[in-house]
Amino acid sequence: MRRIILTTESGADLPVELANKHNVQVVPMHVIMDGKDYLDGSLPVTDIYDYYERTKKIPSTTSTNSHEYLEFFAKIKNDYPDCIIIHIGYTSKASSSFQNAIIATEELDDIFLIDALNVTGGLTAIMMYAVSLLENEPSIDPVRLVEKIESKVPKSRLAFVPGRLEFLRAGGRVSNLAYLGGALLKIKPRIELIDGNLVSTKKYRGNMDVVSVKLMRDYLDQYDIDREQLYLLYSIGLYEGIKQGMDKIAKETGFKNVKWIQAGAMISTHAGPGGIGIAGLEV
Repeated sequence: MRRIILTTESGADLPVELANKHNVQVVPMHVIMDGKDYLDGSLPVTDIYDYYERTKKIPSTTSTNSHEYLEFFAKIKNDYPDCIIIHIGYTSKASSSFQNAIIATEELDDIFLIDALNVTGGLTAIMMYAVSLLENEPSIDPVRLVEKIESKVPKSRLAFVPGRLEFLRAGGRVSNLAYLGGALLKIKPRIELIDGNLVSTKKYRGNMDVVSVKLMRDYLDQYDIDREQLYLLYSIGLYEGIKQGMDKIAKETGFKNVKWIQAGAMISTHAGPGGIGIAGLEV
């Protein structure tokens, strides 16, 4: 029986302990700051916030390039001879990473690529679904496994609220006029992945403790999420009491397992400190 190896990018924000436990291989994306290129995961997220406070600019982010993918996949093939790789990638609608993976695999065999059309916790939800399928049926046919994973891609739902609008503005994702209005009225946008694209679907007013409750209630009313697992997301700087409140709602609504995920450098450059999110798979 040939071994199947699951892979993804750092933009999934897959917790290190889960990646290690389930032998998921993660290739880093990039953060560019002060003219220096950092691999995502090697840079403390707080450095991004410090950089913004100092310069009023946010770092830029770039995808994993095709050469890096080639080296990444080749190393896995070397470590696990005769393995089959199933790569579940960061949405192709917001990054060139997936296209670069396609270019890299033109020179390699036995690699399946799946566009998750999602990021951070939404991508992690799909990845952990794949992990559970493989661990429950180690001898599953790779083509069948890919089909099952792909069937869940449109059922992965991610919604998040940035901690500070300045980060969206600095990154060119909100106009100065919209930023000014939002700041004065304490309005915060809800961002979702719709067909792989980042879309603002709703606006909330108030402090984050109020917004967090509204976000969870709206999300759980809108989507019939599998109660087996829920992923709650945060960026550094979120008040602990807000996390406790979100935990309470998750338990009250019947979720058996709740996993908190910290936004890495890729996502934090856009969400800013104190952001929140929620992700899961529809039944």
